Amino acid sequence: MNGPEITISFAPGLQLFVEPGRRHRARTAVVTDGASTLGHVVESLGVPLTEVGRLLVDGRETAASHVPGAGETVEVEEVARPQEVPGAPLRFLLDVHLGTLARRLRLLGVDAAYESEDIGDPALAALSAAQRRVMLSRDRGLLRRRELWAGAYVYSDRPDDQLRDVLGRFAPALAPWTRCTACNGRLQDADKDAVREQLEHGTQRTYDVFAQCTACGRVYWRGAHHARLQTIVDEAVREFGGAHVR
Repeated sequence: MNGPEITISFAPGLQLFVEPGRRHRARTAVVTDGASTLGHVVESLGVPLTEVGRLLVDGRETAASHVPGAGETVEVEEVARPQEVPGAPLRFLLDVHLGTLARRLRLLGVDAAYESEDIGDPALAALSAAQRRVMLSRDRGLLRRRELWAGAYVYSDRPDDQLRDVLGRFAPALAPWTRCTACNGRLQDADKDAVREQLEHGTQRTYDVFAQCTACGRVYWRGAHHARLQTIVDEAVREFGGAHVR
């Protein structure tokens, strides 16, 4: 670039995205090309716009479409939490690396589509746009794709922290035990006789209360893993439920 020079600073939570040579500086000088938007400049420094809140130019909130001028001072803030996502019901799309997070969101009744195979960044971005789903990923390149309808970086590689991050950021309504953890379909109560052929003999003898997915037909009951799953539900509802529990 060979154009106007601006001064830019990033909020502490965005420093992990900033290119190493500029990381952890209070302010850094950037020479722009005089034509690129502020949003493009921010992303060229490594920060996906999905993680950016307000953009302040000389103290005034400014759109990402603004073309920076010489001598301007830019402050890049983190996205506000809880984050509102206008324009469609809140629902998510997760990439191939976030299978455990997808199942836990579904356990809590959150609409979470998940691609179990790597279909590629262009296809994921297009699916996000077509279905108006918030793309959740740890792939910064994917989150910078222009086709995305909305997106969010998942900051941890630990499922417990990932779940807390997403629930804290978006505050989705929680409705535990209402979605199929395998396919994201809705669950409904099922009569034992109606699902008997899908049950092993031990399950038939031991359990009487069942639910079935209306989409894939999978049958659920409170089996050996229920206590572990109930702990996940209880902790999420205690910390993030409140008025959002349906």
